[in-house]
Amino acid sequence: MPVNVLFAHNDTNWDVYKGPLEKALTDAGVTANLSRDLPPEDVDYIVYAPSSPLQDFTPFSRAKAVLNLWAGVESITNNETLTIPLARMVDFGLTQGMTEWVTGHVLRHHLDIDYTLRHQDGDWLPRVPPLARDRRVSVLGLGALGSACAQALAELGFPVSGWSRTPKQIDGINCYSGDAGLKATLEQADILVLLLPFTPATENVLNSESLSWMPQGAFVVNPGRGQLIDDDALLDALDDGKIAGATLDVFRVEPLPAEHAYWAHPNVTVTPHIASETRPETASEVIAENIRRGEAGEPFLHLVDRRAGY
Repeated sequence: MPVNVLFAHNDTNWDVYKGPLEKALTDAGVTANLSRDLPPEDVDYIVYAPSSPLQDFTPFSRAKAVLNLWAGVESITNNETLTIPLARMVDFGLTQGMTEWVTGHVLRHHLDIDYTLRHQDGDWLPRVPPLARDRRVSVLGLGALGSACAQALAELGFPVSGWSRTPKQIDGINCYSGDAGLKATLEQADILVLLLPFTPATENVLNSESLSWMPQGAFVVNPGRGQLIDDDALLDALDDGKIAGATLDVFRVEPLPAEHAYWAHPNVTVTPHIASETRPETASEVIAENIRRGEAGEPFLHLVDRRAGY
């Protein structure tokens, strides 16, 4: 008997995901009825994105799990009607895309590429960057994405420190946790990468006080969540030179309004939430594996801790 899988998202993503999901389910040995229109009481699994109009999970009395298409789950973790397991998206494509974006922009700041691009007017103005071993990088958030980025940067020769809410050990990374650990991590952040989830505890983690702990002339790279940064505090730090530059991919309001100060600031680069996209082919494989596990009575992958919010 086929399992009933509801795709709870919009038409555009249905067109993109239908083929890869059907293939991944077949490859996983799962006989499934994949649809955008199923009676709630007949649904076994919900493939979901938080922007979906589906917000009341009460009618889905038979469903075994909600399988998120994206890594971010902050907009659904507090939904009181969702009482079944919720799995976030962790897949190769998401991790690889984030690692490439982060290493690219860290290297851009490290090599002072922006300075070079600003001086293409015939003046010979050599400014030699330090070696990677002499530029410290700190990563806030050591989940799947943060750990992968930290390790990639360490392999390039950067001394890398990382901070997480709870203690972790990662080969080649100086790992910190707790309030004292946060200060120690930021004090070593010549370049700071923000990859924390958004929770009440992480909102405005980068504020006027925490920015003051960072070295003079540091850089900020944020592909995590817009709410991690106090925007006014960062703009002040950019204006007074405490922070030399920032590359920002995520914002409190998206698309970022045209009148926002970030667009016009000479030391800010805005990228339109492109640091890492869920790739339909690889994401479908993760979803199919979780459905296979659910049908086999095995533990689901990448379950969300509702109390922690991620």
